Amino acid sequence: MDLKNAQTEVDNWIKQHGVRYFNELTNMAQLTEEVGEVARIIARRYGEQSEKESDKGKDLG
Repeated sequence: MDLKNAQTEVDNWIKQHGVRYFNELTNMAQLTEEVGEVARIIARRYGEQSEKESDKGKDLG
């Protein structure tokens, strides 16, 4: 499947199930939040920050 067909399939699914698209600001904010969570785990597990007990069981995957 190429990218155009994948985009069409996702668009059809969204229209069929009544889920709406979020605007660009919301998408950017959600992406930033997720990237921040990954960065925190990397900084504490592999960087110089100490890892909190609450983060030790988190799977980076």
